[in-house]
Amino acid sequence: MSHGRAQEERESSPHGLFGVGERARFAASHLRLLLFWPLVTLLVVLLGWRVLFLKLNEDRADAERYALAEAATVARAFADDVTRSVNAIDQKLLLVRLQWMTTGGRFRLENAHQIGLFPLGEPFDASVVDRTGRAVTSTSAPGSGLQDFSDRPAFLRQQDSAADTVYVSTPMPGRSPGQLILRFSRPLRAQDGSFDGIVVLGVQQSYLTASYDPAILGRRGLLALVGADGEGRVIRIGNALLAPDARMFPAGASPPSGTGTARPAPRPMLPDGVPRYLGWKPVAGYPLVAMAGISRAEVLAPIDQRRRVSLRVAYGVTSALVLFALLATTQTVRLGWRKYQMDQMQATYRMATEAGNEGFYIARPVQGPDGTVTDFRISDCNQRGAELFQRRREEMIGKTVSSLYTAFVPERALALLRTALELGSASEEFDIRDDSPLEARWVLVKAVRSDGALAVTLRDVSDAKAHMAELERRGNEDALTGLPNRLAVQTMLPEAIQAAAAGQQQLAVLFIDLDGFKAVNDALGHAAGDEVLQVAARRLREAVRPHDTVARFGGDEFVVLLEDLAQPADAAHVAERILRAFEDEFHFDQGARPIGTSIGISIFPTDGSDASTLLEHADIAMYAVKTAGKRNYRFYDRGFEEALRARIQREAELHRAIARDEFEMVYQLRRDLGSGQLCSMEALVRWRHPERGQLEPAEFIDLAEDNGMILDLGALVLDKVCGQMAAWRAAGVELVPVSINVSPRQFNESAVADQIARAMERHGVPASLVEIELTESTMMGDTREIAGSLTAIRRMGVRLLVDDFGTGYSSLAQLQRLDFDVLKIDRAFTREVDRNEPGRIFFRAIVTMAHALEMLVVAEGVETDSQLAVLRELGCDQAQGYAIARPVAADQVQSVLAQQATGAAAGPRA
Repeated sequence: MSHGRAQEERESSPHGLFGVGERARFAASHLRLLLFWPLVTLLVVLLGWRVLFLKLNEDRADAERYALAEAATVARAFADDVTRSVNAIDQKLLLVRLQWMTTGGRFRLENAHQIGLFPLGEPFDASVVDRTGRAVTSTSAPGSGLQDFSDRPAFLRQQDSAADTVYVSTPMPGRSPGQLILRFSRPLRAQDGSFDGIVVLGVQQSYLTASYDPAILGRRGLLALVGADGEGRVIRIGNALLAPDARMFPAGASPPSGTGTARPAPRPMLPDGVPRYLGWKPVAGYPLVAMAGISRAEVLAPIDQRRRVSLRVAYGVTSALVLFALLATTQTVRLGWRKYQMDQMQATYRMATEAGNEGFYIARPVQGPDGTVTDFRISDCNQRGAELFQRRREEMIGKTVSSLYTAFVPERALALLRTALELGSASEEFDIRDDSPLEARWVLVKAVRSDGALAVTLRDVSDAKAHMAELERRGNEDALTGLPNRLAVQTMLPEAIQAAAAGQQQLAVLFIDLDGFKAVNDALGHAAGDEVLQVAARRLREAVRPHDTVARFGGDEFVVLLEDLAQPADAAHVAERILRAFEDEFHFDQGARPIGTSIGISIFPTDGSDASTLLEHADIAMYAVKTAGKRNYRFYDRGFEEALRARIQREAELHRAIARDEFEMVYQLRRDLGSGQLCSMEALVRWRHPERGQLEPAEFIDLAEDNGMILDLGALVLDKVCGQMAAWRAAGVELVPVSINVSPRQFNESAVADQIARAMERHGVPASLVEIELTESTMMGDTREIAGSLTAIRRMGVRLLVDDFGTGYSSLAQLQRLDFDVLKIDRAFTREVDRNEPGRIFFRAIVTMAHALEMLVVAEGVETDSQLAVLRELGCDQAQGYAIARPVAADQVQSVLAQQATGAAAGPRA
């Protein structure tokens, strides 16, 4: 008795009721409470740091943008200032030359200051040099001697040039120490036009950089004049002018062209190696580029200082928040634990007193001679508790749990009650045996320790379990076909793999896709598609072995699981039966349609040891069948997987390239064979691959056509070409029409006419400058739809060209109905015109036919002068190919068109 009393006292104590196990359950059930403050603090800290870094990066970006804008502004002002200065210098050169020529060489510069030409104190040093390079008169101080210019660039460059232009030499040391002189020169001509010397004017470098403002450019700022040869004429960094041998750029590097700005390069190219934000602008009328630069270190110094201060503050705030989170979590857990204790005690009380549909029992432990709990005696129960055991309440009081069962000992129930007595609470669902006294199929038992006894509730959950079983069955069954669904496969396949591995057997997974299902579903409707799936499910069940599993994986995809395989050939036999089962057509009210199957097979353990791998490999094998022509089966092959992954990689690279616009356009010229004049250009796309360099269209166009990315790529090309034409027009270039290729898929699957109209409108390009090239395969379809699209394009004023004629399947009737403007004959026929008579005869026939249809004829792929000669004889109108010109970049087209405007006969030759 004393032992039992001591045990009861221990069980009823607070420590016994809320021991280590109870605390662990509290922690598990209140995990959100425990993690709330740490997670909130972590979120606030992460958000704060993200906002801080975004702000710091934004400040840095703003400073860089401001520096670039300042550099550009200073460069423009510097260029304008240099233009005025050089114009003034040139005026003096012209005036000296005029004086010299009108006086017959008697004009003397030594007295020029007397007539106000070179007032004393000006930073100019003028000389007249004869044809031998000897200075014959100069503004230099008396006694300084006349210089010899015969080896100077100012003399040599004018001597070798027939043009009357100003030449600006590289800086040379002056007479004073540390003085650097720039010499500007113009040529003298004798009466017969021959070279007769030069007029040269020396100017101190400091004269051209007097506008340097440290308040804007800083102490390490840059002002520079760079010649077209890339060599610096004036380089001022801070208050210092660089020596004559200092280069603005490393050897071989070209100066920037046009007007622009640049951020500091990873490896600075400037003379002192200091990274700078640069701006530049050409000096109008002279071969010079004015550059201004602001030191990156000076621009970012205040930004970096603010960054250091902000980071120190952020570290402090983060530490304070972490400390706060620790304190808040400790206090929250303490309060939560107190509430949990109260809730548990209140729940025990409610369970003992509240009535309901549950059976309620008070059970006290029965101990054996050794003190262990061997059974439990019911000291009280409610009416529902007695009914569950098909007894009256009075019959239940005093009974042990074991005595309620006559056919067996309820060991699981007793184990649950012992666990509750030891840990404080326990619960479990029981599947009731047929010989049990309980009048239920499933019951949920909960037991909670209270004052040394157990408060036990027993609930009949048979209906809920039946409902859950039905839901599980429905969740694992495809409603349309009655087959197991994807979820069931994901459950059954791992179990089958485990069984096969235990028995050292093979199994196969067949991944099946219906060929032609989409066409039926689109043409006849979803009802017909559902009928196809139901019939396909029936045929699959009939084709496989009785113990094999057929499942609908989703859409028109099915999975067959073959267990107990003796050899992989058994899977092939099943696949062949499935193929034969689909040889008969599927019949609908609208007619019969053929439906086939593409089957991929993977074998365990050869092709994978887990469900996801086997399904993936079977899917890959099925895809191999699809690409090889469908209606067949194939086992998984690692080689095809690698090829498929490589293709997927290429598709991802192409998708990224379109999104980033990694493409550039080149232009191939087309000339009129009669006049030799440039009459059009064809826009050709190139891919600037970040790793493989420039790629030709043959390496990516077919891929884009297959996967549909040609739609986005084609729209991008249309926009880029129209944008380039707009840029040329803005530059005053006299343009010729540019032809743009449109692929068959782009023409048939997108509103090409609308795309063309939007691109021309967006960039302000007239339709007369746009031509569209279509291949013959584009015409293979509904002629009325094709004609409608072509008519819409022609109504805009855009000309239409048949590209690569002779390689497709177009007919003369189609050409006549579709009304094209130009016929471009494929290079395969052009190659034969100077090789044999049949080639010439065939080409002449095409020309005659095209002319009869009032179409111009263009020969593609012309590579030799011999071919050009024959083409002229055959009456070909225009030609395109390496014999005319290789494709040129957009920045070269302007010069080609300029030559055309001035009467040049031809562009660059191959």
